[in-house]
Amino acid sequence: MADFDYIVVGSGINALVAAAMLGKKGKRVLVLERNDRIGGCLRTEEITEPGFIHDVMATTMVLFLTSPAYGVLGKDLEDHGLEFAHADLPTGVLRPDGSSVIFSKDRQRNIANFEALAEGDGKAFDREMNALGADATFLFSLLGGALWSGTTLKTVAKQGWGKGLRQLAAWFGDALKPARGYLETTYRSEAAHALWAPWVLHCGLAPESAYSAEMLKVIGFAIELAGCPIVKGGAANLVTAFERLIANQGGTIRTGADVERILAGQGNKAAGIRLASGEAIQATSGVICSTTPNQIYDRLLKDWPRPIPAEVADGVARYRYGKGDMQIHYALSAPPRWKGDPDLGKVALLHLTPGLDGVSRATNECERGLLPAEPTVCVGQPVSFDPSRAPEGKSILWLQLPEAPRVIKGDAAGEIAVPADGSWTEAVREHYADRIEAILFRHIENFADIKLARRAYCPADLEGMNMNLVGGDPYGGFCGLDQFFLWRPFKSSVNHRTHVPGLYHIGASTHPGPGLAGGSGFLLASSLR
Repeated sequence: MADFDYIVVGSGINALVAAAMLGKKGKRVLVLERNDRIGGCLRTEEITEPGFIHDVMATTMVLFLTSPAYGVLGKDLEDHGLEFAHADLPTGVLRPDGSSVIFSKDRQRNIANFEALAEGDGKAFDREMNALGADATFLFSLLGGALWSGTTLKTVAKQGWGKGLRQLAAWFGDALKPARGYLETTYRSEAAHALWAPWVLHCGLAPESAYSAEMLKVIGFAIELAGCPIVKGGAANLVTAFERLIANQGGTIRTGADVERILAGQGNKAAGIRLASGEAIQATSGVICSTTPNQIYDRLLKDWPRPIPAEVADGVARYRYGKGDMQIHYALSAPPRWKGDPDLGKVALLHLTPGLDGVSRATNECERGLLPAEPTVCVGQPVSFDPSRAPEGKSILWLQLPEAPRVIKGDAAGEIAVPADGSWTEAVREHYADRIEAILFRHIENFADIKLARRAYCPADLEGMNMNLVGGDPYGGFCGLDQFFLWRPFKSSVNHRTHVPGLYHIGASTHPGPGLAGGSGFLLASSLR
C-alpha cells in the first residue's frame, strides 16, 4: 500500500496551495522540500540587525489576496494565524528631478491626481479602469483559468457570440499591445507614463513587450481595489499558516528532503519518488512537481524507462530564462524622510526611475548583459503600515532591482569591472549596490544619519537559496508571448499534465505564470479527484 495519495515536490506558494486544496478534499498529501525551510520565495529573516524583520524575496500579496485560491483557503489560513497589513497608498513613482506621483486606493483621488498632471488624463484613467472592470470576468478567466478546457472554450465562444467575432478579434488584438504604445496614446503626461512603466518589470516584461499594456491595466485595477498588502510580521507567517493547515488536514511536510528521481510504476505511471538519501516513497494518485522544466526532465526523469517525446525534449532544450533579480535590504534607525511630497514615506511600493524611457533603457541594458547605468529601483516601506517589522521608532527598506543580468557582459556606466566569465562576485554585487545606494542618498534627506546596515543579494545568491530561480530569474522563465499562456512552458503543453501519467507540473514555469496567486497549484488541485 502506498504511503500517500499525492507527493508534492517543492514548497513554494503553488505547492502549498495545491497541498492545502487536496487536503481539503481529504487526500493524503506529502510535501517535500530540499532546503531547511519551506516557502520558496516566501522567506523572512533578521538579515541586517536583531529585531529588523525582512522579507528576503517576495513581499507584496495583492495577487494572493485577490486570487481564487484565497477565496477557497483564506478563511482556513486566517484561522491558522494569517493576517494582512494594508497601506492606503499602494504605489508611486519618484523621478530624478524630485517630481513624484502617488497612487491611492481612492478612485476619485486618483482621477484628480491624473487630471492635475495633464488635462484629460484623469478621465482617461477612469475610462480605462471602467472598461477593464466591464471585461473583468472574461479577462481573468483567460489570465487565471485552465486554457485547454471546455470551460474556457465556452467562455470565449460566449464572448464571441455577445461581441461578434470581429469585435472579439479586435479585443484580443488590443490585449496584445505593448505598454509603451498604450501609455503614449492614452496619457498625455510623462509623469503618468513613469508611474505605470515600472510595473511591467514585475510581470517579467519590458515596456515594448507584447501584452504588457494589458498587464499594466490589470495591475492598476488590482492595486486600486486591494492595494499592496503584506503579511503582518513577515511573509513567513503565511507559510506558517499553510504549514499548520496542511498538518491539521493530515498532510505531512518534510524539509531537508532532496528528491532525486521520479519512480515508475505499472504502465510507466509516476508512482512515487526516490530521495537523494535512497529512501523511496510511494504515491497512489500522482506526483506534483513545483519546479522548473529542466529540473523535471533533465534530473527527475533522467532514468525514465521510456524516452521523452521529441516535442517535449525540444521544448526543454529551447526553454529560456528571463532577467535576473537583485534584492537589497536596509535597517534604519528612523523612518526615511523623502525629499518632496511628505506622503512618499507612506507609499507601500515606490519606484525610483527617470520614467518610461528610463525603464526601457535599463531593461534593454540588462537584456544585453549589462549592469544598468540607472536601474529601476522598487522600494518597499513595510514599517509604514506594519510596525512589527522593526524596533519601535526604527524602520527598514526592501529594495528590488528587476533588471539584473543573469550573466554579466559589462557595465553600462563603465564603472564596475566584471569577471571574464560573467559571474556575480561579492565585489560586483557590493559595487552595484553602492550605485543603488547613491540614488537613495539623492532622494532621502536623512539617509546618511539613519542607515544602520545593508544586506544585498545578487542573482547568484538568490539561485543559491532557491534552485528554481535559475540565474536569479524570479519568474520561472522568460515571460514573453511565445513562452506564455497556451505555450507555457512548451508549445506542446496541455494545462499541468506531462507526458507521464500521474506526473503533474506546477509553479511559475507553468500557466498562469509567476506571482504569488498560487494559480497553477489551484488549477491543478481543482481538477484532481
